[in-house]
Amino acid sequence: MEYKNFIHGEWVGAKSKEKFENRNPANWDEVVGLFPRSGSEDVDEAVASAEAAFKKWRLVPAPKRAEIIFRAGEILRKNKEEIARDMTREMGKVLQETRGDTQEGIDTAYYAAGEGRRMFGDTAPAELPNKFAMSVRQPIGVCGIISPWNFPMAIPTWKIFPALVCGNSVVFKPASDTPLTAVKFVEVLAEAGLPAGVINLVHGTGSGVGTPLIEHPKVKLISFTGSSAVGRQIASFCGKTLKRVSLELGGKNAQIVMDDANLELAVEGALWGAFGTTGQRCTATSRIILHEKIKDRFLSMFLERVGKLKLGNGLDSSVDVGPLVNKAQREQIHSYVEIGKKDGAKLVAGGRAYEEGDCKKGWFYEPTVFDEVLPKMRIAQEEIFGPVVSVLKAGNLSQAIELLNDSSYGLSSSIYTNNVNSAFAAIRDIEAGITYVNGPTIGAEVHLPFGGVKDTGNGHRESGPAVLDVFTEWKSVYVDFSGRLQKAQIDNVAIE
Repeated sequence: MEYKNFIHGEWVGAKSKEKFENRNPANWDEVVGLFPRSGSEDVDEAVASAEAAFKKWRLVPAPKRAEIIFRAGEILRKNKEEIARDMTREMGKVLQETRGDTQEGIDTAYYAAGEGRRMFGDTAPAELPNKFAMSVRQPIGVCGIISPWNFPMAIPTWKIFPALVCGNSVVFKPASDTPLTAVKFVEVLAEAGLPAGVINLVHGTGSGVGTPLIEHPKVKLISFTGSSAVGRQIASFCGKTLKRVSLELGGKNAQIVMDDANLELAVEGALWGAFGTTGQRCTATSRIILHEKIKDRFLSMFLERVGKLKLGNGLDSSVDVGPLVNKAQREQIHSYVEIGKKDGAKLVAGGRAYEEGDCKKGWFYEPTVFDEVLPKMRIAQEEIFGPVVSVLKAGNLSQAIELLNDSSYGLSSSIYTNNVNSAFAAIRDIEAGITYVNGPTIGAEVHLPFGGVKDTGNGHRESGPAVLDVFTEWKSVYVDFSGRLQKAQIDNVAIE
């Protein structure tokens, strides 16, 4: 099928008439669809549509805006299976996970809809008599949303649902690896009754669509999820123009396993954290830090389970690990495996492309484990974004936390221990936006803030109540009903 952009409530092709293919990474012979290769002219049209729609949308009462988002959640719930299957076809992860991805969008819709009746401001006593003081949230304007391919439903909903509830309009640029899920999402919003122009969808590349969207003077906010390198470029431009920007970037997450941990549980967590979504998560477990007393036993148990993981098409319910999203991603993963071997790490599982049976036509890679990894090796420091995990050794809790913190990233973290004192010390001392105790590094819930420290972002958070600070401006309001001029600080004199 051929798909189009969505601008001012209509499905339209790119001005250039050019198209690009979306293919199934589990079977590269299968073309999922054709999509418009848009450019700056299409972005200009979408922004103009969003700017015009914002003037009316911002005046719709927030509870009424929220009702549309709630309806979108209901439609997502009704179409969950269809959306999940299409998502697996276009980006590869197993059906269980794409169902979860869609469920996260449903959960976000219900949560964001609730904010339509909250979105609380503050009232405070004024320092002068017969004067009232309060603060309120107001929408910002046209928001440019740039989302990645690994969570093509969940992450756009994290951004777009709260943006809309807050009264903003949106121009949405999805990843070119997952355009079909973006179409399905926008179809849901249109069916839910969102007015024309409030949501606009423009397909294309980062240079063709992303850059013009970031640089457009009428776009007041950019929300981006992707690599730290690209995030720095976006932040640099937005800094020059004082445009608001929210960045959710990379991770090099670690799971600590202490000597008092439940090892069976810790192995389950490490498997899910390292190889869920084929390791293509910003929260993936890329490092496992093992207490020296249990290292050999844990590693033996872990490798036995890794060896049993089944690779294949994610639509097959018996499959554990799907393909990487494209050829370039697989080549990138393999280059890091070669770097790890060259630097002296010990390859104990995987380490090569998997091309057996039905996997010959896809971009599969064996789940890969390195032992004897030193903290400063590149595979222990750089985000790999694939099914590769490094094992490090620690002698005690403080050393384990020091190893975990020895990273330029700080997104997610995990510790397995049955010692409450160790758990709370880790919660206090780990440098990360998320810490799990006796759980893997993946699995965030939509009502808590999501994001990280250091190179993982620029201080903003998605999900939970914190996301409102991204998509609203604070306005302080003073009402003086004294009937005379009162000068703050000057007339505020001590009472005798």
